[in-house]
Amino acid sequence: MGEEFRQRQVQCVSASGLHRLAYTEWGDPGERKVLVCVHGLTRCGRDFDALARTMASDYRVVCPDVPGRGLSGWLKNPMEYRVETYIADMVTLLARLDADSVHWLGTSMGGLIGMTLASLAETPLQKLVLNDVGPIVSAVSLARIGEYLGKAPQFPDFATAVQYVRAVSATFGAHSDAQWSTLTEHVVRRQPEGSYRMHYDPAIAVPFSAAAPEKDIELWPCYDAIRCPTLVIRGALSDLLKRETMEEMASRGPRAKTVEIAHVGHAPTLMHADQIAVVRDFLLAD
Repeated sequence: MGEEFRQRQVQCVSASGLHRLAYTEWGDPGERKVLVCVHGLTRCGRDFDALARTMASDYRVVCPDVPGRGLSGWLKNPMEYRVETYIADMVTLLARLDADSVHWLGTSMGGLIGMTLASLAETPLQKLVLNDVGPIVSAVSLARIGEYLGKAPQFPDFATAVQYVRAVSATFGAHSDAQWSTLTEHVVRRQPEGSYRMHYDPAIAVPFSAAAPEKDIELWPCYDAIRCPTLVIRGALSDLLKRETMEEMASRGPRAKTVEIAHVGHAPTLMHADQIAVVRDFLLAD
């Protein structure tokens, strides 16, 4: 069958110039059904490796690194690290993929991008999975994220980097040591002298800090405009997506199907077989 995935890139443009959008592509490159998986704020597309391996028998699975993360380029103007830029990049990516059918899975920030794209007239999205995110983003969770965002410490070795990722990502829930290593290896980079650093542009914190809302962000008009079948996955301990928000999402807009994952906060990693099954069952259902 050849290599497990292909590492590709496409050139995108913003007001400050051109930049590279990197993505991994799994499955048959000729498959017309495409599943796009988009990660959270400081993460990268390789977070979806386990899910992509499973879904690649039914889809061409495409996992982009949002600009400023992973293998993608860093933006010249930090204030362009915002959903509007990411939407434009994803439209460029979808044009490159030439897909007839697009299903979208987004974790946290990736869900906000998907929710916005799904709300637009003539959207190419035909199914949407929102992983621990919705039209109300709590100020409490934003404050928690702001405590570590942009502060990229240096680690003497990989083991120390894993300890840091386990600490700031404790709300992901229980994972094996091997899974924590996987969750670390693609978001850090080894420096020439042998130390490690978190590998994302610290400037992504600039627009985040500039906004610094003291109250919840509300995006109900965007959510209510969605017409495609939608699944909402919530970590039962999440501080970003409240249970009452999830319940309201089930009764308005696309009237989402909802699933809660026990013993997990923000956000389920979708690395575990039972979590992958939730996504697979929804996406492959008629």
